[in-house]
Amino acid sequence: MTTHDAGAGDAPFSYLVKVGHISANPVQVRLEADERERQGLAKLWQVSAVNELRAELQIGRWKKDGIRIKGQVRGELVQACVVTLEPVVSRFSEEIEQIYVPEGSKLARIVVDGVAEMVLDPDGPDAPETFVGDTIDAGVLVSEFAALAIDPYPKKQGVEFAGHSDTPADEVRRPSPFAVLKDWKKDQ
Repeated sequence: MTTHDAGAGDAPFSYLVKVGHISANPVQVRLEADERERQGLAKLWQVSAVNELRAELQIGRWKKDGIRIKGQVRGELVQACVVTLEPVVSRFSEEIEQIYVPEGSKLARIVVDGVAEMVLDPDGPDAPETFVGDTIDAGVLVSEFAALAIDPYPKKQGVEFAGHSDTPADEVRRPSPFAVLKDWKKDQ
């Protein structure tokens, strides 16, 4: 769990949301990274270029003092192919949902069972993020979800590794280590 500070600081893509201005009725927000922001994100993500980054968000109150941001992030980026190093253009679209609560809120506490073990449901919702001050940076949230969508091993269409097989290791039939010994006694 990360704590979001009031100032974005070095974030290449930032959109500050004042918590006090958010009502119970969700507000629609559209974000789009400009050229300078896309260059900063490309450097941060270590990709050749970020051609597009957009988000359509709904920002509204959650319970008593929390904020919920949900929506969709879309983008296009250029990476180097892991085989040929040629440019590979890839598009992504990610659904996002994040809840923020003020630091020290009862809603941010981790659930503990009777024997002091944390109770985590891998299929359940993520724990709320905490924030300090009266501002949340929705741009940082958008860029974090976009970064998760980046293919770590981009490969140009139709290109394959030489000597590489996509067959899972457990399906490859290897000779028995004792196969070498079967003819050993015959030689003596």
